[in-house]
Amino acid sequence: MGSAVETVDRAAFVDWLQRVGDNVLILGHRVSEWCGHGPALEEDIALANQALDLIGQCQLWLGLAAEVEGQGRNADAMAYLRDAGAFRNVLLVERPNVDFAQTLMRQFLFDAWHIELMRALKTSADPRVAEIAAKAEKEVAYHLERSADLVIRLGDGSAESHDRMQKALDLLFPYTGELFAEDAVDQALAAAGIAPLPGSLKADWDATLRAVLTEATLVHPGETYQHKGGKRGVHTEYLGFILAEMQFLQRAYPGATW
Repeated sequence: MGSAVETVDRAAFVDWLQRVGDNVLILGHRVSEWCGHGPALEEDIALANQALDLIGQCQLWLGLAAEVEGQGRNADAMAYLRDAGAFRNVLLVERPNVDFAQTLMRQFLFDAWHIELMRALKTSADPRVAEIAAKAEKEVAYHLERSADLVIRLGDGSAESHDRMQKALDLLFPYTGELFAEDAVDQALAAAGIAPLPGSLKADWDATLRAVLTEATLVHPGETYQHKGGKRGVHTEYLGFILAEMQFLQRAYPGATW
């Protein structure tokens, strides 16, 4: 199969693939909520395209997870037939849109981490992981360029836009700690050469964050905030609402086809 799966516990590999796939699945759904509601036509279209990029990446990651699992599931079953407790995404991507400032800041904080992960995964010992990462990196690089530019423009814009962006940063920053938390699954994947340890991505992520915030005239929250991550699979009430919308068709009409 040209895979490194034999060098790592299969369940750990599946769990890790679900983490990567669930992150972009849930964030993609959150971003898609702006479709038809954007503050400007250009932003409406850009957000819709970004959501499609994320959902497309999710299909690749969850498709590979299903293949490695070997239980006869596919990406659709992974996405639509799991309950909230089985999802492995970080809490940051679940956070509600609320307003454009929070949507953009959530996206920027995630994009700055996501690009570092994709860059690292391009050298994965598993060629399929490396292939997906190489494809996704191009999209993620654009996402980061766009979110960073908008954070700068709004942060260094009017008094109101600056205030909204600072409040969004202060609200969401505590959730970023979970991006770099490590457990036995991460350690197993790193030992097999499949994925980097999450903590190894933090320095470059923080360098990007500080550079953009400085240009945006926003104050970096620092390390004083309490980490608002959690145990994988333990979520806020927000994921339940997301899944209720996302999984309605499949659960109401099991096996429906077009």
